[in-house]
Amino acid sequence: MEHGTKAALYTQWVELLGWIDAEANARGLTFHKVADFPDYIYRMERPYDLPTTVMSVSVSAGRQPLMVAAVSPRHVDLGGVSLRLMGGSKHWHLHAGTRGLLEGKRPFTRKRLGQLLDGAVSGAA
Repeated sequence: MEHGTKAALYTQWVELLGWIDAEANARGLTFHKVADFPDYIYRMERPYDLPTTVMSVSVSAGRQPLMVAAVSPRHVDLGGVSLRLMGGSKHWHLHAGTRGLLEGKRPFTRKRLGQLLDGAVSGAA
């Protein structure tokens, strides 16, 4: 993945994190940070240049995780974002587009995220 695309991926990841937090709160769900990037944790005295330290998050209903979202670390060649529903085989792979994350060739929107969360809550995703 070229540098410009990686920068877009991480910028779009930050936008997605905001959507996940807002959509989870709107449904009475809990948004949790799961992990930071390894190169942030082990950076020592080096400057850190990604727009966030957060590499993965989860959305939970009570103590039960419903969805996990994660972005690839920067050393991965074909990086992207993965969304996974817990307790099943449903998952989505998103990649950086020119105007936002893409689900295949379709733009991944906040409305689509809301539909996935609604399906996860109702058990019909």
